[in-house]
Parts: sequence; C-alpha cells; structure tokens
Amino acid sequence: MKDILTAWKWNGSVSEPIPYGEGHINQTYAITVTSVQGAKRYILQKINTNTFKDPAGLMENVCGVTDFLREKAKQRGADPARATLHVVPTKEEKPYYQATDGSCWRIYEFVENTVCLQQVQSAEDFYQSAVAFGNFQHQLAEYPAHTLHETIPHFHDTPKRFADFQRAVAEDRMGRAAQVQREIEFVRAREAEYHVMVDLLAAGKLPLRVTHNDTKLNNILFDKTTGEGLCVIDLDTVMPGLAANDFGDSIRFGANHCAEDEADLSKVNFSMELFEIYTKGFLQAAGEAFTPLEKQTLPWGAKLMTMECGMRFLADYLEGDHYFHINYETQNLNRARTQFKLTADMERNWDAMQKVIEKYC
Repeated sequence: MKDILTAWKWNGSVSEPIPYGEGHINQTYAITVTSVQGAKRYILQKINTNTFKDPAGLMENVCGVTDFLREKAKQRGADPARATLHVVPTKEEKPYYQATDGSCWRIYEFVENTVCLQQVQSAEDFYQSAVAFGNFQHQLAEYPAHTLHETIPHFHDTPKRFADFQRAVAEDRMGRAAQVQREIEFVRAREAEYHVMVDLLAAGKLPLRVTHNDTKLNNILFDKTTGEGLCVIDLDTVMPGLAANDFGDSIRFGANHCAEDEADLSKVNFSMELFEIYTKGFLQAAGEAFTPLEKQTLPWGAKLMTMECGMRFLADYLEGDHYFHINYETQNLNRARTQFKLTADMERNWDAMQKVIEKYC
C-alpha cells in the first residue's frame, strides 16, 4: 500500500490507510496527510476491475463530469470543493495509478463535515436526496452525454435484462424454476412493457442524458449541520442513459418502508406519500431541464427499474446466487418478491402517480 501511495506527491507524512465506508464494489480507505499546515484527509480506492473493465474510460467519465460540475458550482456561487468530488492526480498527472500487479487506484479529496446515510430516516432525508439527484440532472443537462463511456454495457437495457432472465429460466441450473413459476409468469406477463422507454429513445422522442444509474440515498453526502444534500458520489456508473431511470431507481429504493428481502409481503407496500415527496424535490430541482415527455414517463422509470431489479434477483436465484451476495439460501428470491409486490402496488396506483407528476410539472 505504501508503494501505491508513492505514485502521488504529498506535502507531509501519510498515515496508514484505514478501511472506510460500507461500499461493496470498490475497496475504500481513508488516509490522513499531516503537514505544518495541519491534517487533511483523502479517500483512497482500489477500482474493481472485475466489474469495471475499462478503468481509463471510467475515470475519463468521472473527471469530465466532476470538472463540469465544479464549473457550474463556481457559476452559481457554491463551494466547488463541496459540490462535487475532486480527483487528485498522480505525479504523472494521471487520474488513477495502475500498479505493477495490474490493480488500479485513485484518490479523492475528503469532503469534510458531511454524513452518508444508509437508509431513509425521515421524509426530509428523502426529499433532500431528490433535490440532490435533481440538481445533478439539471447541472449536467448541457453535458454531451454521448461522449461518456458505457462503464457497464447494457446496465439499464431492460429488454436485454429480460433476455438474460429468460435464459436463466431455460437453463434452470439449480433446479429451482418449478418452485417459482408464479414469479416467472409475473415477469413474462409484462414483456411488452420492457421496450417502452428504449423504443422512445430509439425513435428520438427522449433525449440521452448523463445518468448516475445508482441513485440510492447512500450515494449522496449530506451537510452534517444543515442536512442539505451537497454532493453526489459513487460516480463509477455515470453513463449515457434516461433521466427516468435515475428517478425510478430512487423510487424503487426509497418509496417504501420495508427491508429489501422482507419475507412477509404484507409488510411490503409502495408509499404514494414518499413518491410525492421525492417527485416534488426532483422536479423542483431538475424540472426545467426536462422535456414534457420526459416528465410524463417518470412513472415508467419507477416501474421498469423495479421490475428490472426484481428479474435480476430472480435470475440470480435460478443461477445459483453468483452475483448478489446472500446471507441465506432464499434471500435473492425474497428480494425478487419484494420488487414484484412493489411493482403490483405501482400498477394499482398508476393513475395517482401520473397525477402527482402533473402536479409538479
């Protein structure tokens, strides 16, 4: 680790890296550099190149987007050091360092006096997350999305996810398909819907946007004093995509009060109250950047991201749970069932969801 840290220029003594945060993809550490000016913290990360096979393209995305956001922060009089992540270049002026063993490392400046929430603790938290992700969309509206690298190909390509699901059912590697026929049919019954958004994009009716693609609460840094959502983090999945997908993933994650793997489906309910809270914040922050059709299709983002996640959980269960980490045998099945219950709830509330969108347009 010390050899890796010598790839950067430091004006002081560097502490031993300490594991930091609760992320599951990259290995993350905090380091402290002490000099006569005082102590300054940084985040050191080992990029997971099994997941992200093009680290150069990934870091080009990150640097391009954060540089753009930094300029936007300066223009509106915000503190650019707290409005977005800041990549620390190596001695060679590179955004990351590739070690002799092939591992890839990067360093960010630590954003002090912030907190990262792992779950929604109040309606205000959810509203602030909506404002943060809405601002992310608004500020990047003029960024040339087509120039971004696809760090995980077909990440939110719902028809492709459905094809992968169908293959998992056909192969039935673990002999589990017979016991989950009701869930399989739930996915298959909605096949025509999986093309709705990608067809609108292909027809030129929806614009390509810079999308985060992992818009969960824990990918925002909140100001420790004010509770304001300051800075969107975990930018590895920033790619070209649809605004509705970012909106939808937040709704999937946050507009309910249940555990992701809740076994008692009577406790799994889509919350229209939380849906409205998030919609209000998201559209107040980003609305003027969106076309009328983009706003109208936001409920589709919520439904399709929930279905996509559910079919991925179920496919992984059928294939032997090799992608999503599990703590017990039926965890991925339970996860899939919660997503399907949320989807069914959305279908029952479809007209009400549309009216909420209209209210804040």
